[in-house]
Amino acid sequence: MTVRFVGAGPGAPDLITLRGLRAVESADLVLYAGSLVPAEVVAARRTGVEAIDTAPMDLDAIVARIAAAHAKGWEIARVHSGDPSLYGAIAEQMRRLDALGIPYEVIPGVPAFAAMAAAMKRELTLPGVVQSVVLTRTATRASAMPKGEELATFAQSGATLAVHLSVNNLAKVVRELSPIYGADCPVAVGWRVSWPDERFVFGTLADIRAKVKEAGFTRTALILVGRGLAVDAAAGDSRLYAANHSHVLRPAKR
Repeated sequence: MTVRFVGAGPGAPDLITLRGLRAVESADLVLYAGSLVPAEVVAARRTGVEAIDTAPMDLDAIVARIAAAHAKGWEIARVHSGDPSLYGAIAEQMRRLDALGIPYEVIPGVPAFAAMAAAMKRELTLPGVVQSVVLTRTATRASAMPKGEELATFAQSGATLAVHLSVNNLAKVVRELSPIYGADCPVAVGWRVSWPDERFVFGTLADIRAKVKEAGFTRTALILVGRGLAVDAAAGDSRLYAANHSHVLRPAKR
C-alpha cells in the first residue's frame, strides 16, 4: 500500500489535479492541512473514510497515524496545500517513511504564484523586461534563511520575486528591496488566492505597506515584486510566434 502526498492547489477545489483528486477518492485514510485545504477536496473521499485535520498534530503523531494505517494495508492520502515541493514540510515526513520502509509518492499541485499570476492576468516573464522568477520567503518563527538567500541577494538579478509566508514581514521586504528595485517598483499582494473571497492589493514598494495594513492581510498572502508586474509597452513580443522566426515545427519560408 502507498502513501500519496497530494498537492491540493492554492484553494479553489477545481484546481487540484486529476491524479490528486483520484488519490483522495481512492484513499482509505485522508490526512490534510485543515486551514489551507478546501473542504470540497476532503469531501471527495469515499463514504466512511476518516479525514484527519493535522493542524493540531506534531510530526510524531502524523507519522504514527500513517504507520498504523499502512500496517492495516490502507491507501493513504496526505493532502497539502499548493504544491508539496514548496514549503510543504514533506521532506521530514518522507525521511520518517523511508526509515519505516513505507512506500510513498508525491503528486504535484498548482502553486500559489501561478494561481496569482493567472488571477491577475499577468505573465511573469516578459521579453526584454524579466525572464526569471525567484520563489523565496523571509525568516520568521519557522526556519531561518540560509546565508546567501537574502532578499537583497536575489534582487540583484532583477527577477520577479514571489515572496511567500512574509506578509507580516512586509516592512523587511520593502526595506531590503527598495534600494535595488526602486521605490516605484510594482508590488502585488494576493490574499487567499483562488478562494471565493480572494483579494488583491496593488501598489509600489513606496506605498504597499500602508495599503496592506488597510486591507488587513495578516496571513495566507503572497507578495510579488518586480518590474514585470507593470503592463506597458516596454515589453516586446516574444520571438516564439514572430513571422520571421523558424523552428522544427515551423520551417522558414522559402
